[in-house]
Amino acid sequence: MYDHLLVPTDGSGPANAALELAGRIASSTATIHVLVVSNDDHDGSSTDALDRTAEEILADARETAAADVETVVTEEQQGDPRDRIFEYVESAGITLVVMGSHGRREPEPVVLGRVTEGVIRDASVPVLVVRASDDIQSRYPFDRVLVPTDGSEHAGIALERGVEIAAETGATLHLLSVVNVTRYGTDSETDALVDRLEENTKRVLETAAKRAAASGVDVRTAVTVGTVHRAISAYAETEDIDLLVMGTHGRGDPDRELLGSVTERVLRTAPAPVLTVRARETDGS
Repeated sequence: MYDHLLVPTDGSGPANAALELAGRIASSTATIHVLVVSNDDHDGSSTDALDRTAEEILADARETAAADVETVVTEEQQGDPRDRIFEYVESAGITLVVMGSHGRREPEPVVLGRVTEGVIRDASVPVLVVRASDDIQSRYPFDRVLVPTDGSEHAGIALERGVEIAAETGATLHLLSVVNVTRYGTDSETDALVDRLEENTKRVLETAAKRAAASGVDVRTAVTVGTVHRAISAYAETEDIDLLVMGTHGRGDPDRELLGSVTERVLRTAPAPVLTVRARETDGS
């Protein structure tokens, strides 16, 4: 699915986990690009990583990636990491960025990483976010892929990508819609409103499920009530999800949660790697 994968690295645990997963999802004919950007702002990298030179980090990365693909390109650059990553994506024809995050599973406080967070928001291609705590060996090939949906355009793009991945890996596609009740009270009128919202959510989910099933993938659906990002992470935990696919900056009608507003929260707490996609990526990989 992805011919040119970029793994920005600082030699830290999350970056190494990203490189490992990139190697597993890449075909043998794909090219893995490994980029080290030297910058005084280290963005929370581990002390061990900072004690190593860029040449040492790249040499180790090349050896790791070469076990999975024939072509590995390594490069060191200077400057702002986000700017250099975006420039490299354009110049090298990158179709997927795989990045490590320093997110922790505790609800608060959490640290995703300034560079990773910035790339997720502004990248023109999909971004796969991996934590060092993710068990990469058990994650791929994917058996269970989760796509949260609210019926928005960006959720639809995430659904398309999730269907492609499920079809390619033989995974079961889980579709989840969350009725967000945190903004309402607990009186009888509110109960009736929540019932209506839940019915609307079920219709959105049914439409998404029909789209997915038309591609021949195994689909499971669920509707839950609660705070959106917590409900998504809890579902992923309960169902032992291997990969989440989410749209960013989603726009829905007033009765639908804006997925883009919760994606970064899910990235911080999800128990599995998260692939983020944007609408303008439809002409991508």
